[in-house]
Amino acid sequence: MSEATHGGVLVTGGAGFIGCALSRLAATPDLRWVAVDTLNPRIHESQERPSALAPHAELVVGDIVDPATWDEVLTDWSPDVIVHLAAETDTGLSLDHPSRFTTVNVEGTAQLMEALRRHDVTPRRIVVASSRAVYGEGVWRDDSTGEERTRPQRSHDELESGQWDFPGARPLAAHAGITPANTSNVYAATKLAQEGLLSAWCASRGVDLSILRLQNVYGPGQSLINPYTGILALFVRLAAAGKEIPVYEDGAMLRDFVHIDDVAPAFARVISADYTETGTSMYDIGTGTPASVLEVAQAIATELGAPAPVVTGRYREGDVRHAWCEVQDAVARLRWAPQIDWRSGISAYVNWYLERNGAER
Repeated sequence: MSEATHGGVLVTGGAGFIGCALSRLAATPDLRWVAVDTLNPRIHESQERPSALAPHAELVVGDIVDPATWDEVLTDWSPDVIVHLAAETDTGLSLDHPSRFTTVNVEGTAQLMEALRRHDVTPRRIVVASSRAVYGEGVWRDDSTGEERTRPQRSHDELESGQWDFPGARPLAAHAGITPANTSNVYAATKLAQEGLLSAWCASRGVDLSILRLQNVYGPGQSLINPYTGILALFVRLAAAGKEIPVYEDGAMLRDFVHIDDVAPAFARVISADYTETGTSMYDIGTGTPASVLEVAQAIATELGAPAPVVTGRYREGDVRHAWCEVQDAVARLRWAPQIDWRSGISAYVNWYLERNGAER
């Protein structure tokens, strides 16, 4: 039996959008870097190794729900850091396919923990990509009393009647450690479950845990064939085809669009040797500056010379009204700060999309 090697980085979902960007930033010839990925055809156009994955990274094609995948990866290797990116995403899809989301997001995380025990592997740190979705509708401040409190999920009847906001109150930015988790859809519940499972396991094993709650991540390299990638890819695709962009509700929903070139450095910081925060740490990763969905749609339409967006009044069950975050904790403790504002980032994203598709303005 060969002697086990120690050190390096294991990344689940490592051939995906964030995983590839992180590998290009942090994978080096002298650091073992293993990306585990299913190469899901809903996301990857081919089953070949993505060209965006750093050349020094090893790729293991496997499913994190399958114990055999973990046995292949962890036999004779004890990684120093594990970055857990693999997940099913999308609010609406999670309501229609809850078993798929709980299997991948919850069971997959449990299989990771069991495999670590089975192979007697104790990493120095685990990093999990969580989501803004765990806050649900977040905290709102009453206009008359100044009272701050969480709001429940908007009901079907409220949405059907066009009651988009909570009357007499205004939303506040999410702040990890202050804003309570208050999930309002299945996807969010599975991401919060990932946080809870790993918090319990890491605390009992003396492993440091970093939780990064991501806002709306976008940028070059994002899958353009996945219908659940996010609204920016959809908006750009429609506008590039000269079509109107449909905007749900009244278009005033606030979102925090954070560029991949800001997100990958946040992950690189928490896996670096000079990041020494112990125990469980939690950060919001966004720009800290929200934009309305209608404002973003208008900017994209203008960039591409498309017709003006159309506010449809339609809605998605489980969607939150507003979502953006405070970033001061990440700035102070991670020594990280977002560099790309949404307007310039989206303009660059449009250029990338056109180049990728051989199109012109």
